[in-house]
Parts: sequence; C-alpha cells; structure tokens
Amino acid sequence: MRKHQQTPIEGANRMRGRLGSMDSFERSNSLASEKDYSPGDSPPGTPPASPLSSAWQTFPEEDSDSPQFRRRAHTFSHPPSSTRRKLNLQDGRAHSVHSPLLRQSSSEQCSDGEGRKRTSSTCSNESLNIGGTPVTPRRISWRQRIFLRVASPMNKSPSAMQQQDGLDRNELLPLSPLTPTMEEEPLVIFMSGGDDPEKVRERKKSEELRALWRKAIHQQILLLRMEKENQKLEASRDELQSRKVKLDYEEVGVCQKEVLITWDKKLLNYRAKIRCDMEDIHTSLKEGVPKSRRGEIWQFLALQYRLRHRLPNKQQPPATSYKELLKQLTAQQHAILVDLGRTFPTHPYFSAQLGAGQLSLFNLLKAYSLLDKEVGYCQGISFVAGVLLLHMSEEQAFEMLKFLMYDLGFRKQYRPDMMSLQIQMYQLSRLLHDYHRDLYNHLEENEISPSLYAAPWFLTLFASQFPLGFVARVFDIIFLQGTEVIFKVALSLLSSQETLIMECENFESIVEFLKSSLPDMNTTEMEKIITQVFEMDISKQLHAYEVEYHVLQDELHESSYAFEDSEPVEKLERANNQLKRQNMDLLEKLQIAHAKIQTLESNLENLLTRETKMKSLIRTLEQEKMAYQKTVEQIRKLLPADALANCESLLRDLNSNPNNKAKTGNKP
Repeated sequence: MRKHQQTPIEGANRMRGRLGSMDSFERSNSLASEKDYSPGDSPPGTPPASPLSSAWQTFPEEDSDSPQFRRRAHTFSHPPSSTRRKLNLQDGRAHSVHSPLLRQSSSEQCSDGEGRKRTSSTCSNESLNIGGTPVTPRRISWRQRIFLRVASPMNKSPSAMQQQDGLDRNELLPLSPLTPTMEEEPLVIFMSGGDDPEKVRERKKSEELRALWRKAIHQQILLLRMEKENQKLEASRDELQSRKVKLDYEEVGVCQKEVLITWDKKLLNYRAKIRCDMEDIHTSLKEGVPKSRRGEIWQFLALQYRLRHRLPNKQQPPATSYKELLKQLTAQQHAILVDLGRTFPTHPYFSAQLGAGQLSLFNLLKAYSLLDKEVGYCQGISFVAGVLLLHMSEEQAFEMLKFLMYDLGFRKQYRPDMMSLQIQMYQLSRLLHDYHRDLYNHLEENEISPSLYAAPWFLTLFASQFPLGFVARVFDIIFLQGTEVIFKVALSLLSSQETLIMECENFESIVEFLKSSLPDMNTTEMEKIITQVFEMDISKQLHAYEVEYHVLQDELHESSYAFEDSEPVEKLERANNQLKRQNMDLLEKLQIAHAKIQTLESNLENLLTRETKMKSLIRTLEQEKMAYQKTVEQIRKLLPADALANCESLLRDLNSNPNNKAKTGNKP
C-alpha cells in the first residue's frame, strides 16, 4: 500500500476500521429492521446519516442483549461481568437468520513502514453458530496491543498470542465465564507483577520436573520395598526347601496326631521354662516324636535336664558366644576340612562340596574346637554335629552340642587319652558276659574285641553306619536318659542278631556282618529295638563295671612295680581281697543312696505338683466366693427391707443348732 497524504475522510475510515466497519453496521441495521424483537428487548440505535458525519460523531449505545451488534472494544479481553448474559435466539429464527459477522479481517501498517501485520483475526460462521447459539469471541483488543507494545517488547505477534492454545488460525476462542488464568492473559500477568509467559512456562516445567522426580522417588521406594519383600519370600522359600532336604529320611514308627498335640502342649512349657513330669515325658517319647518338631523337642528335653541337674562351676563350658568363636582361627581346620566330605556323603544336604550343609558343619565344628581346648576336634564329633544340624539352626545345634558334651558327659570319650572309651568297651564286654554268655564266648574265640565294631557306635552315636530314622530315635532317648542309651542300643542290636552272628565261623565273616549286615535292618526290627531300649535298665550294672575297671587298673599298676622288701604274697593278697570287698560294699551303699535320692526327687516332684494343684483349686474357690458375694449383694439390693429382715432372721435361726444351745445352757 502506497503512502499518501491522509485526508479527514481517510482518518475517519481508519478509525472506523479499528472500531468496526460501516458496512457491518449497515448490515446489522438492515437485519435488525427485519427481526421481530421480544417485548423485553429494546430496538437498536439508528446508524449515522453519512460516513463523513459518522467519523466525527459518537456511536449510539449498543444494547447488551442484542446479538446482532458488535460490542464496543473493551480495554480487557473479557467484558465486565454485568454484560455477560446468555444469548438465546427464537427457535423459529435460529436457522433462517444468519449472523452479520461472517468474517472480519483488519490489518494495520507499522509506522516504520516494514509492512508487518499487527493483527489478523478471523472468525468462521461455523464457530459462531455451533448448536444454534452465537459465541462471543475472545481476543486481544487494539488498546491492549498498544499498551503491551509500549509496556514490554512482545516476542510474539498478537496472532500467535491468540493461537497459543494450539487452535486453528481462523477459529476464535470463546469467552470464558471464569477468571482468566496467568497463562491466558499477558496483561493480567503484567499488572499482577508476574513474569513474562516464558518464565511462567519455565516455572511450570520446573514444577512438573519436581513432580516427576517425586513420583520417581516414590516408585523407587516402592520398588525397594518390593525387592525386600521378594528377598524375604525367597529366603523363606529357600529355608523351607532346605528344611525339606534336611528331613529327607524315613522315620521309625508312626507319630499319631494325638501325640503331636501333646508335644505342642509340652513345648509351651519349654517356652515358659516350666518343669514337667519325667514319667509323662517318658511316655510321650515312647509313643513317638514328630520329625518336623524334633529339634524343638530336643531343646525341650535339654531344658528339663538342666532344670533338675546343674553342673559344677569347674565343669561348665566357657561363656563365649557362637558368633565370637566364628571370628577366631582354629588349629584343627585341616582335620575338619578333610572330614567334611566323609560326613553323611549320601545325604543331599551334605553331599554338595562346600555347599550349605558342609559350610554349616565346618562352622559348628570350628566353634566347638575353639570352645573346648582339651578335646579340640575328633572324627566322631562331625556325625553328631551333622545330626543336630539336620534338625535345627547352627546356633541351636551349637548349644545342643555343648549340652551333649558337657551336661551329659560325652566329651570324656573324645579326650586324647581315650580313657572313657576304654571303660565303655569294658562295660559292654561285661554286659555280654553276664547276659549273653554264648555270644560273648563266640566273639572271644574269634578274637573279636568290642573296639573293632562298637567304637564307631560310641564315637558317632550310631550315626556313621545306621539309617537316619533309627539314629534320630536313638538321639531322642539320649536327650532323655544320657550315655547309658548307647549301651542299651548296642546290647539290643547284638542280642537281636545273636543267631546270625553265631552262624559266622571266622573273624572276617563276623566283622563283615557287624559292619554291613547288622545296620541293614527293616523298620519293624528297628521299632522292636527302640521298644527294648525304653524297657531296659542297666544303670546299676554300668556303675559297678566302671568301679571294677578302676580296681583292676590299680591292681595292674601296683603289680608292675618291683618290690624290694620280701613281704609275703599271701599278706598282699589278703589285703587286696579286703580292699575289693570294701569297694563292693561302698558300691552297694552308693547305689542304695542313688536309689533313695531318686525316690526323694520323685516324691518332691509329686509334692510340688500337688501344691500347684491345691493353689489353683484355692484360686478357683476364691473366685467362686467373690462371685457368690456379688450375687448376694445384688439380691439384697433387689429385695425389699421387710423380706430382707425375714431372710436374715431365718438364717440366724438356721445357724443356731442344738449344740450351741447346750453349750449356752451349761454356762452358769
């Protein structure tokens, strides 16, 4: 467009171009003359007579209720709330009358002559007549553009500001009845003291990033918690699987449900550390032990033993914890590592080389070797520790191993001098000599001493050669009765297979039978042997044989010396016989004293049980008395005074008996 000198008429046209073209006013006037107005509507104002005069005259006031007239440009994009009224057309005229504002386009030139468009706003007929209701456009007025141009440089054109919501260029945004937000109105942002839209957008992005970070952190926390729960589930699953592998052996005898219930009740006493009746425990143990609760039952039996017997302070083990012992180094490490593969090589828990079973076994043997400096490590201990590990954890197995070694006295047979083991072999030979003479003679004829076949039984507690189900039952009785169980089991095994042993004619066949054929028994034979063990009592004989061994040892020790003085042998023999008789007398007295002590202990236990029962009975009677007193008080509250007085007089009459009357009559 070329530059030329501006006339007054052109200036008026430019002003009309900004406020609204004359053609739009004429079209709206012609349309308004044809339209029937409702009684409540006011007629529109008349347009000016000529374009020239209209340029210098003010426009007539526009009715806010008339939808055919454009509103005057307001300083803000949204008109005042008083002019916001819903525009409704009559149903009959809605489809026939078209809005005069079909399309509006205005352009301005820059004062510097660069030819850039200031504003470009279009409104299609479709956007104005959606649903039959004209929509008032929302756009930036020319006053706002001038103000923003002067107040702050605009980075975007007004058309881009109208299209910031991503709508079509030719579509005007509808007016919103709500208060404009900071993003929608730049003028409001400026007047409210806010930053420009870019800073607002950056702030929004930072807030979104913070929200995303919070969400990511929460999700990470949830993931960590889920991982911990999964680890716990996997650990419990591994523990269950490990326990299933540990208890992979055939039980000797069937444990009924009633027995399981009784053991559950007894284990409650274990947790409360209450003394139980030993005869009751003996009966329950004879009926059977559930494989899944065997470890807890062993700990319960150990507790019951410790409640009745206390070791002297000199014989107690050092008070060093299991974890502290594992931190130390042992000199027996090589011997322990060599025996790991030899301990239960066919069992799945110990068969894996340096697996979980072997590592637990190594830790347990290492800890005990550091605890008991005198014994250290002996080959048979690995089988005993292995049986304990199959039924409980490492620390629990360590405590039970200490109980077996110190409280029950098994550590004597593992000492370097093996003196206790020699005494045990002598005791077993004497038992065979006294109760199974034919078998004893047969073994003596073939020069088979008990140390050839019975030493592994005593050192490993039958765990190295016999099935685990049978060994577990032997351990059940050991925790109840102590070391004499080994003699009972050995004597029962030899007596049950006496006929087959007698059929073996030479040394090799007898040894082969005792090492291979004897442990290969069926379940019925094992149950029979366990029953015999429960019924057998050889404690007195074992004690007498031990004293006899020490007397013989002293005799041999004295005979080894050379006597210089010529004392007659007869005198020494007489003195020796006298000492023997004295020893036997003392032994009998000692046995009698032990029997008396046992009877006194049983009587004491019975008295204690009766005392507890009487105390419980007294408590119940006191509770009943209190309940009766409460009921009497309630009855007194409910009865009237006359009836209560009659009842009391009746009770006094009943309480007065002839004996009392006689006593009162005898008094002067």
